[in-house]
Amino acid sequence: MLYGICNLSIVPLRLTTTDSSEMVSQVLFGEHFKILEEEKNWSKISLHLDNQEGYIDNKQYLKITESEYLKLSETPPCFSGELINFITHTNQQLTTIPIGSTLPFYNGKQFHINNTAYTYEGKIFSKKLPKTKLINIAFSFLNTPFLLGGKTPFGIDNSGFTQLVYQLCGYRLHRKTEAQATQGEVLSFIEESEPGDLAFFDNEEGVITHVGMIMNDYNIIHAYGKVRIDTLDHSGIYNVDTQKHTHKLRVIKRIV
Repeated sequence: MLYGICNLSIVPLRLTTTDSSEMVSQVLFGEHFKILEEEKNWSKISLHLDNQEGYIDNKQYLKITESEYLKLSETPPCFSGELINFITHTNQQLTTIPIGSTLPFYNGKQFHINNTAYTYEGKIFSKKLPKTKLINIAFSFLNTPFLLGGKTPFGIDNSGFTQLVYQLCGYRLHRKTEAQATQGEVLSFIEESEPGDLAFFDNEEGVITHVGMIMNDYNIIHAYGKVRIDTLDHSGIYNVDTQKHTHKLRVIKRIV
């Protein structure tokens, strides 16, 4: 088995081995992974963070040893906490990184990947936070444009949004919407929900395709065109701009 780590800010994870293929997710700086298949220009990988699989360009990651992979997997993660910031290499080169980037072996502003040392002086997330912090962090992403497969402030999809917010608070969610819907405890009524609980919505075929985070006063924050706040009722999401229901409620889950 081979192993790798992302040393660039935001790298697309694709469905197949072509630049025009669908982006199933993104690999952020510092994320490590198993290399399942290695081809001439592309590698099929499985991210340690959420087991998401896809293809990454061989020019956009570094290989690491099995020992390094295991150390990274066993070390409590530390994530960058600024919407956008930068890290400094030992040679004084700068790399911009988005919120949620991993800082491997972070120790007082310093961390390293292989033999390269880096400095990061911004806010970090490294502890499990109270459930009450989920909505506060979610607000940071308001008006982020929707991007299928995205999970950064430059573009994010509905499950990437919920996953990233939970991740920063110290809780793990699966990457895809349907998979997130298998986690947690089912709630019978909206009235039982608390801020930070997740609401899932299905399409006409009964497939769960959308997720959002419940707020106070029957509101929901979710990624639909952009990260926005709408009204939640027993039918689903009522869009405050179009004055129409846009999503049909399927189930409410409590993760924390």
